[in-house]
Amino acid sequence: MTNLAANLVRSATEHGDRGAVRLDDAVLTYTDLHAGAAAVAGMLVDRGVKPGDRVGLVLPNVPAFPILFYGSLLAGAAVVPMNPLLKAREVEYYLTDSGMSLVFGWDGGGDAVAEAATSVGIDSVVVGAMGPSPEQLTGTPVTDAVERADDDTAVILYTSGTTGQPKGAELTHHNLDTNCRTSAETLIEIGPDDVVMGCLPLFHVFGLTCGLNASVASGACLTLIPRFDAGKALQVIGRDEVTVFEGVPTMYAGMLHHDSAGSADVSSLRTCISGGSAMPVEIMKAFEDAFGCIILEGYGLSETSPVASFNQPGRDRKPGSIGFEVRGCEMKVVDDDGNEVGVDEPGEIAIRGENVMKGYWGRPEATAESIPDGWFRTGDVATKDADGYYTIVDRKKDLIIRGGYNVYPREIEEALYEHPAVAEAAVIGIKHSELGEEVGAAVAFKPGESAEPDDVRAFVKERVAAYKYPRHVWTVDELPKGPTGKILRREVHAPEGTGD
Repeated sequence: MTNLAANLVRSATEHGDRGAVRLDDAVLTYTDLHAGAAAVAGMLVDRGVKPGDRVGLVLPNVPAFPILFYGSLLAGAAVVPMNPLLKAREVEYYLTDSGMSLVFGWDGGGDAVAEAATSVGIDSVVVGAMGPSPEQLTGTPVTDAVERADDDTAVILYTSGTTGQPKGAELTHHNLDTNCRTSAETLIEIGPDDVVMGCLPLFHVFGLTCGLNASVASGACLTLIPRFDAGKALQVIGRDEVTVFEGVPTMYAGMLHHDSAGSADVSSLRTCISGGSAMPVEIMKAFEDAFGCIILEGYGLSETSPVASFNQPGRDRKPGSIGFEVRGCEMKVVDDDGNEVGVDEPGEIAIRGENVMKGYWGRPEATAESIPDGWFRTGDVATKDADGYYTIVDRKKDLIIRGGYNVYPREIEEALYEHPAVAEAAVIGIKHSELGEEVGAAVAFKPGESAEPDDVRAFVKERVAAYKYPRHVWTVDELPKGPTGKILRREVHAPEGTGD
């Protein structure tokens, strides 16, 4: 029996006077964080929230988030984190689909939460950046975590919904507790003396598990940035003596290319980890050369809590690879029939272990389809080499089939990132009457750099097979990104008139 919030109770006992969460000059000790969460739990019980009820959080990276998150867990509720940029119609979908009892918003987020809650007929509570006001905190504080079973749902994380409506991945207390401990103990190797950069959104599984939950389980301090800004991140690293930076590739690229990169004090950095999407090898090399800190790349999904594989400390690192399975997780590469493929042969990653979700909330058919035989099918194409290291080839759904030949966008993007002027790149398929699909590429340039599309196309043509290089290249100021900064290929579209 466990409750993820027991980690906070323990850290408050063992590290009460140490900083737990920081936002610029505001610092909450572990005693403060536990007291705030206990008060929130008491308020929820007073409002009739019962163990297993769903409670929503629509907040950015401010101290109120961990206070409300752990407060909800202390009371035994399941938390449904949401992007604070969502509109009322989108919030309403999450409230309705999850059968939520109550939702928290913040006072800088407009009226979307209150509007959606009113439409659905549930209570909403708007709080400040530091948490609820004393007047809102009715009831008796709940200082000890309500007992929950290992397979009880702790968090419902809605996937991006690339096809159809978003689905809620049910992550249990056991899923999240074991995955944050695996991350803290074997990958990030953090302890009470560490300061972890909290610029990954906490409503996303990467920031939630590897940032917040791993820090709390270890007694470390999480220093927050409400929304990622490369210059601010560099400033905070020096100011707070950040030892662990966790980010997605676009964050590393943003810091690398920022005007202050050369003068920033990053001497405290000990470990950098990257996930969320494939790290371009050229960005990795340039960042490591400039900042003197290696990047360990890993892989995971919302459905796997998220960490599944990693280039792990103390083991050989293979740039461009996502490493090998983490503790408590099994992985294999399979064909369409579920049969394991050979060494270096591409196939779909399948995962089994203590990190794999309970299922999709209210969708037994979707759960059975994604976990047909006890192995979760990820939709990601990868290879496994003779040493057991996995390398992502691409998303199965992003595969471009040009004239019967498979073209994996990531391979072409890697070539584009080698161009000295290119800062960001996204490769997509464009419908073609004879070939089925043609290869297209959108690129954004580094500050002060530029190049002609024809020159970029010729650059890539020299580096990949003739059928792979992008026949269509166009420039954009910036590529569309999701809440973590991950480039969204599905929102990249060729200019009107492009194609045959």
